[in-house]
Amino acid sequence: MFSTRGSASPPPLAEICQGFLAHLAAEKGFSAATLAAYENDLRLFAGYLGGRGVSLEEPETVTKEHVRGFLAELHRRGLKKSSVARKLSALRSFFRFLLRQRLVESDPVRGLSNPKQEKRHPRALNVDQAIGLMEAKLSPDPEGLRDLALAELLYGSGLRISEAVGLDVHDLDTSSGVARVTGKGSKERLAPLSDAARTRLDRYLAQRHAFVADPLEKALFLGRQGKRLNRRQAARIVDHLAKLAGLPQHVHPHMLRHSFATHMLEAGADLRDIQELLGHERISTTQRYTHLNLQQIMAVYDKAHPRASSEEKKPREKEK
Repeated sequence: MFSTRGSASPPPLAEICQGFLAHLAAEKGFSAATLAAYENDLRLFAGYLGGRGVSLEEPETVTKEHVRGFLAELHRRGLKKSSVARKLSALRSFFRFLLRQRLVESDPVRGLSNPKQEKRHPRALNVDQAIGLMEAKLSPDPEGLRDLALAELLYGSGLRISEAVGLDVHDLDTSSGVARVTGKGSKERLAPLSDAARTRLDRYLAQRHAFVADPLEKALFLGRQGKRLNRRQAARIVDHLAKLAGLPQHVHPHMLRHSFATHMLEAGADLRDIQELLGHERISTTQRYTHLNLQQIMAVYDKAHPRASSEEKKPREKEK
């Protein structure tokens, strides 16, 4: 058995692993959450190796049998296949990095396949449930205005929770109806804002000063301490809104993103258009990424989204 949980101070990670994580941050632009997941995966693998007298300080001593044994142990512990696949992906990236740095002569992960995944369809709210959550009755104080503005962005623009809480005030242009979003791999895109989101963001921005502790703080969404709202706080906000709306199930932020995509598809939007709105690089491993210009994206959005323009889904005017 192996674990890194429960210890007050986890053992230091091998210097070679720290170099790998620094490479992911600097060269690949991985988010803090992704880096934390990779670090945890490496710690778990290091703990497994330690029980067998092997150390990542000497990566050339790691064999394919060690990796297979690690995967078997994860399976015995009942980890989901998706979790096992992610940990194997982390090890695959790690040893490829070591090969490029000429720190190992062979890759012990090479030839190992990811476990076959069960096909799962993401859960989504229906339109009535989504709008009910958006219209949850909150006090019109700064916190209530912030919470509703956040929910409108997650559902109205299909943002990832990391993208929403990562927004700065200057990333918004409510007059033009767009937000500049930084997605995975530090890639930027312009996301359309629904009419409801524009209204609620303006109302929140008028009261944002109630949270501000540091005048130089740029974050759009702030917590009670005046610091950037984090993902866990945002998740609690979404679940609280769902309970106020009387929804029977637990609602997490990503469910609003799934709902955005589902409702756009149901309204007749093309899959490639939704791909662009969501900031996905690929529809599938065999389809190429298709770019649309901003005016096309706006037209698709205004035509299909339930929270778009209330005037018979009238397309917004061209930006001059």
